[in-house]
Amino acid sequence: METVAKISQFFSKYFAVIVIAVSFMAFFTPDTFEWIAAYITILLGVVMFGMGTTMRFADFKVIAQKPVPVVIGLLAQFIVMPLTAFVIAYVLGLPPELAAGLVLVGACPGGTASNVMVYLSRGDVPVSVAMTSVSTMLAPLLTPLAVLLLAGQWLPVSVGDLFMSIVQVIIVPIVLGILARRLLPGAVDKGQAALPLVSVVAIMLIVAAVVAANAENIITSGAAVFAAVILHNGFGLLLGYLAALWAGLDETKRRAISMEVGMQNSGLGAALATAHFSPLAALPSAIFSVWHNISGPILVSFWNRSGNKGTDEEGQKRAMQ
Repeated sequence: METVAKISQFFSKYFAVIVIAVSFMAFFTPDTFEWIAAYITILLGVVMFGMGTTMRFADFKVIAQKPVPVVIGLLAQFIVMPLTAFVIAYVLGLPPELAAGLVLVGACPGGTASNVMVYLSRGDVPVSVAMTSVSTMLAPLLTPLAVLLLAGQWLPVSVGDLFMSIVQVIIVPIVLGILARRLLPGAVDKGQAALPLVSVVAIMLIVAAVVAANAENIITSGAAVFAAVILHNGFGLLLGYLAALWAGLDETKRRAISMEVGMQNSGLGAALATAHFSPLAALPSAIFSVWHNISGPILVSFWNRSGNKGTDEEGQKRAMQ
């Protein structure tokens, strides 16, 4: 297990580099990776099962203890990100499938990578974990609604089908993960060391499948979608921080909300886009998977070099409780 833990740490540390390398391979040799597309939902389910094994009821108690930052973060998550995606898609004149795909990833809940980034930036970790957990549980209702309202003008949207897909690939695996921790705590604890590796490999394969399916589309519209994703992620990080600042929250919570709003569950976006729209609509999610794992560490480095104002030892203790 020690060896597995070391391999997991390596893959987690160099995730962005590894995914970029695999994406290039998928772009130049698409036939090698296209077959993975049929298994995207299964791969995402595996990731969500792993997330479920790490979730505890204490994660949800934070809502009662610290309701304001969680509520502010959730509002920004499901309002700011989808609207920002809509505006960017409109301004850049993205093709309908790419526009819908950008809105879709913006309407997805926060990703688990944000929790790590919040920890590294000395932000409020309990708030971050609570936001990830609650936004994921609300996704079956809020994600289809946001997509219908904002992306329905570009492509037909079936709210019922999106709802069922999210329940199947998100809620069911998470519930099974929670039950596994309850009923088989010893086995789950032994497998924790391998979870980061399993999650990284699954996301890597999802990205590779989407890139392989869109090798030709990347040539024709790659610059526009890359620009859209970078702007989307950047505005999410910025507006999440400003929303927390406007609400009068301290620096640790501003950082937590910024990361939660800006870093999406792009694996879910890719799975939903592939299943309900087209492989092209999944491209923004695939690029988002790579980019937010680059922008996140960059922002962490900036915050840590800026003197960590507002994140003194007492604040750090609160964040880790």
